[in-house]
Amino acid sequence: MSRADQHPEMCNSCNPPPSMGKLVTVLSIDGGGIRGIIPGTLLSFLEAKLQELDGPDARIADYFDVIAGTSTGGLVTTMLAAPNKDNRPLFAAKEINQFYLENSPKIFPQKDAGIFTSAIRLFGAIAGPKYDGKFLRSKVRQLLGETRLHQTLTNVVIPTFDIKILQPVIFSTFEAKSTPLKDAYLSDICISTSAAPTYLPAYGFETKGPDGATRSYNLVDGGIAANNPTLTAVNMVTKEILMENQDFSPFKPMDYGKFLVISLGTGSSAKQEERFDARDAAGWGVLGWLFNKGRSPLIDMFSQASADIVDIHASVLFQALHCEKNYLRIQMILLTTHALLTMDLARD
Repeated sequence: MSRADQHPEMCNSCNPPPSMGKLVTVLSIDGGGIRGIIPGTLLSFLEAKLQELDGPDARIADYFDVIAGTSTGGLVTTMLAAPNKDNRPLFAAKEINQFYLENSPKIFPQKDAGIFTSAIRLFGAIAGPKYDGKFLRSKVRQLLGETRLHQTLTNVVIPTFDIKILQPVIFSTFEAKSTPLKDAYLSDICISTSAAPTYLPAYGFETKGPDGATRSYNLVDGGIAANNPTLTAVNMVTKEILMENQDFSPFKPMDYGKFLVISLGTGSSAKQEERFDARDAAGWGVLGWLFNKGRSPLIDMFSQASADIVDIHASVLFQALHCEKNYLRIQMILLTTHALLTMDLARD
């Protein structure tokens, strides 16, 4: 049962805390570049059904206590939870795919140099990131302005990875409210979590607390640590329960029967010919692993492995605690073309 269902009196400017409901509701969205269109489609359908029940103003953020997203999933999370001038979600779910269709060709510009295309792409893979990221950074800053993490309309969890300290950095609304140095601009967080190595440049920024203290971040794509952020979100809620956060006062640690988790993937291939095999990889050096047939095998492999292993752990966890019906993983099996598997193949 959603928070809106439990509380029809819910105002348009804020959501009630989880303590007022029967369940802790969690939405998780994988990384995957332009394949963010897949969860975007699912969320558009879900929001339309919720609007049939609760009216046209219903939004995804009204129904989830926590929304977590990595990389492109972090962008979608922010679209769903960042406030507009009326303190309602910046995007309706049905507008997400339109954003991808309009902007992806500018984020991932496709250059065709005829017979020299492969050579140019190979040189680019050696010389620097495939894309300069300027349009993405400009667009994100334009949309989010100076909105900070603590201002989201529901709790969000967005993983990144700090290459200077070699540690994951998880940005969450929970910590932003108590730790000023984690209360970054949403634009900085979105740019950071989507900075996929070899595709987009790493991103650095600094936060400053009210006491003058500062913290520097040197970040890349959160998929390095958690391309599927489901357990990251669940663990964050568990931590808040352990810390006796009053927003979660009715709930107890490990009481996963009181969790309702929906985890959205960004697609995987069912076609063996779309994948590499040991004969291909046996002779690869650094360049082979980073750039091959227009893709980055190493990035594809660790992101898919990260997403799948989290699903395995979450599924077993909920089964072991006899609440498997409270966990739903939706992963699209792509049956058609190589283009659908590529995180950056955008066409006008």
